Amino acid sequence: MLLIYNGKIVTMTETDFEKGYVLIDNGKIKAVGQDINEAAGILNTDVQKIDAQGGYVLPGLIDAHSHIGMWEDAVGFEGDDGNESTDPVMPHLRAIDAVYHADRSFVEAYENGVTTVITGPGSANVIGGQFAALKTYGRYVDEMLLKQPVAMKVAFGENPKTIYNEKHQAPMTRMATAAILRESLFEAKEYRERLNNFKSNPDEYEKPDFDFKKEALVQVLDKEIPLKAHAHRADDIMTAIRIAKEFDVGITLDHCTEGHLIKEALAEAGLPVIVGPMITDRSKIELRNQNLKTPGILSKLGIKVAIMTDHPCVPQHYLCLCAAIAAREGMDEREAMKAITINAAEITGINDRVGSIETGKDADIVIYDGNPFELKTRVQKTIINGIVVYERV
Repeated sequence: MLLIYNGKIVTMTETDFEKGYVLIDNGKIKAVGQDINEAAGILNTDVQKIDAQGGYVLPGLIDAHSHIGMWEDAVGFEGDDGNESTDPVMPHLRAIDAVYHADRSFVEAYENGVTTVITGPGSANVIGGQFAALKTYGRYVDEMLLKQPVAMKVAFGENPKTIYNEKHQAPMTRMATAAILRESLFEAKEYRERLNNFKSNPDEYEKPDFDFKKEALVQVLDKEIPLKAHAHRADDIMTAIRIAKEFDVGITLDHCTEGHLIKEALAEAGLPVIVGPMITDRSKIELRNQNLKTPGILSKLGIKVAIMTDHPCVPQHYLCLCAAIAAREGMDEREAMKAITINAAEITGINDRVGSIETGKDADIVIYDGNPFELKTRVQKTIINGIVVYERV
């Protein structure tokens, strides 16, 4: 067992503990509390102990939208495996088959408190493939895997247009992007109906030929995973919402750069947003209205907000900095912390495992020597699955 004590335990639930403890057993959180005596005198036993020395103790940080491992750090074409830009419809692709687990960005991530990443394909295609949730520490991808798949990547706006305009094929307009996505969902819906008919009455109906792409999209139609919609511009965000409603599927609105311009519509839609990357230049026209205040504006309307790096657009280890800047620019500090912990976990469907310091959850914990949002604060220890994977020397 491992005992963390004498720390400001920021649980990301309703109750924090000023000088509390966290007891870890077999990779899981066994107990959390204020009075160390609640841990049955364990402080006086030979269990492994960590004195947090009054520092902040938070759940491991979670990036709700990243491409870590898909584009290897400081490597060119040989390490670029994020976009199979040969067909605009690629729902059967899986991030886990492309992630390079030994990318040093994973090390930099956990050294800076990021313990879980939602990583997957880029936005070259209308349907890019399946995202996965990974821990940032492990000997290989399968060992790092938390959940697969967690979402189906779809992209609106400039990226698919640019890629396929160069190939002189659809989609070259926003109309074609929406039409291709609709067509793919309609075909998957029809495929599912024929498959269900066969299963319920095999004597009357013929089994449809196996279709890998449609099989992948059936998971979206069955609401097993949501669409993960790359949408910067206000009109693209609204198109994403329109199509999700049309097919009655789950969706998260990722990037949401112009979300502040349609804040009332987003509040009415009641959908979660994943905002970012925030600390980049306005590298393309879709980013012309980029605003550091966006997370705070949306959060104050009751919209559930997560903050992302979009690594490598913003290096993975700057996730906490992104949230700190959002707090500086008007987002409630607690909400900014939730945006990279429990909100990120809930939006991506992994909150049963991570995102808060609660009994039964994975023991992914970060100990800081001060407020995580202060510039000079440093990570002292990072714990993943109950194992100390980083200790500041």
